[in-house]
Amino acid sequence: MELQIGWIFVGLPLAFVLGWLASRFDLRQLRLENRSNPKAYFKGLNHLLNEQQDQAIDAFIEAVQRDPDTTELHFALGSLFRRRGEFERAVRVHQHLLARADLSSSDRERAQYDLALDYVKAGILDRAEAALQPVLQSSLAPQALLALLTIHERTRDWRQAADISLRLDQSGQGQFGVRRAHYLCELSAESADPAQAQNLLEEAVQTAPHSARPRIALADLLVKLGQTEAACDRLQALAQDIPSAMPLVAGKLAALAPLVQRQVGVLTLLQDSYHQLQNLDVLDAIIALQRAMGQDLARELYAQHLLKHPSLIAATQWLAGEHLNPAEQPQVQRALEQAAKPLRRYRCAACGFEALQHFWQCPGCQAWDSYPARRIEEL
Repeated sequence: MELQIGWIFVGLPLAFVLGWLASRFDLRQLRLENRSNPKAYFKGLNHLLNEQQDQAIDAFIEAVQRDPDTTELHFALGSLFRRRGEFERAVRVHQHLLARADLSSSDRERAQYDLALDYVKAGILDRAEAALQPVLQSSLAPQALLALLTIHERTRDWRQAADISLRLDQSGQGQFGVRRAHYLCELSAESADPAQAQNLLEEAVQTAPHSARPRIALADLLVKLGQTEAACDRLQALAQDIPSAMPLVAGKLAALAPLVQRQVGVLTLLQDSYHQLQNLDVLDAIIALQRAMGQDLARELYAQHLLKHPSLIAATQWLAGEHLNPAEQPQVQRALEQAAKPLRRYRCAACGFEALQHFWQCPGCQAWDSYPARRIEEL
């Protein structure tokens, strides 16, 4: 009995010492791991801030290998892969996250949304649309709707795009009336039924009353239907309501005015607009209407414009009516027109894409209403 009590007195301190040593060893190991993981993480973050994406990816991969359960590192790694165009690797990262049973519901929604973005960036739009469907019932529904809107724009599914833009508008996620008006204009252009096309354009005008495109498209449709007087009314109202859009409709107004016997009123409207904007397209319309009225003041008007606004385009227009030397004038005219050709383009304010015609949606960056009504030389 005395022996057993002795062993107890010896064993208890020994067990305490061994437990203390084991806990110290575990704490030391944990500290080493915690030090190494943040070090790798911050190393990757430093490379990312310095635009060194290759080194950042290597550092994040190292951190993920040391701690495979860290979801934030997986999200960072997937985003980096997507930004670099390595869509397959980004998809694998997010699919790996979705396969984890211990993932929280918020992280699962985020991984599902990021997976859809991977497919969008890769151009696999059908998979992207399917991947977004589960997200529509989550807290990320507004972002998912915006991604779906982008997909439908790229696939030119204007009806779906119009419906989604209406949902976003009604949910208070922003103002999408102007974009919806563009979608309705696209639907009208695709419609073979004039009555349906007119109804769509009327709806677009009501949706975005301060947008120029629906009103211009409606006037063009009325001209095709033979309703020239109504078309002229629409364009004159547009010139009054949206003066900045006058360069886009001046030529149309000048062509319609003689048909509806409104030469004087339209000419006054064009002249007032020119005095305000000093725009060459408006000046061209004034000259065209004056010629229809039996007056030809082209050279004088172009010369006056050149005095205030030196312009290569205006100079070519001025020279077109001059014949100082019939042998040399055509060559000089061609040379000037060739030099002025780049200046006749329109330039996207969002991405700088240049085009000879005015676009409502930029072919380069897909932005809406990013083209000013003025040409490059007048910007």
